[in-house]
Amino acid sequence: MKLFVGLGNPGPDYAGNRHNIGFMALDRIAADHGFGPWRKAHHGLMSEGRLGAEKVALLKPETFMNLSGQAVHAAVAFYKLPLADVVVFHDELDLAPGKLRTKMGGGHAGHNGLRSIHAHLGEAYGRVRLGIGHPGHKDAVAGYVLHDFSKADRDWLDPLMDGISDAALALAAGDTAGFLNLVALRVSPPRKVPRAAPEAAAPAPAPSKPLEEPAPSPFSALQKLAQKFRP
Repeated sequence: MKLFVGLGNPGPDYAGNRHNIGFMALDRIAADHGFGPWRKAHHGLMSEGRLGAEKVALLKPETFMNLSGQAVHAAVAFYKLPLADVVVFHDELDLAPGKLRTKMGGGHAGHNGLRSIHAHLGEAYGRVRLGIGHPGHKDAVAGYVLHDFSKADRDWLDPLMDGISDAALALAAGDTAGFLNLVALRVSPPRKVPRAAPEAAAPAPAPSKPLEEPAPSPFSALQKLAQKFRP
């Protein structure tokens, strides 16, 4: 069994925030793959279903971002899961909007949700880092992540969610390379190279006009010779 955790803040006021992209990813997986209804459990909202051969539980903590570890710890203890079977979807300032990377273990890079999970469980869990870009200055980060995605952001956000849904089975199966490839096909589909127009055939040469034979002379050879010596 796998546990997919989406990080975000609960309630309608935060639903469209950049910080809630982890919630959005889980909502899309649940909707597209026929997961059960969301129910309250483990300090959050839970939904269960299958991705291919793998049973998967989805968790959206309702503890607010900086206390996410409480919910993740409770779910991990309930299902008796090793941390290697936990994957956390979260926003990533250090990646350009629409970029996605996976990671196993490592630091929290100042992310409050990851910091809380580290405090409760350690760092040996998987992550799906969802790029939202950086506002340019650290003092602007709080306002930036707690602001809704713009309409223009839908140009990359929708394909990213499509890709995550398409690739969810590969992620559940532990095929990280396959997961990344399938997401990339949605976010940056291969360009279609236009076919070159067929070269026009060279025009066929005009048929050569037969040479006209000179008209026969009315004079015989003897007459022609006589004309030369005529006074």
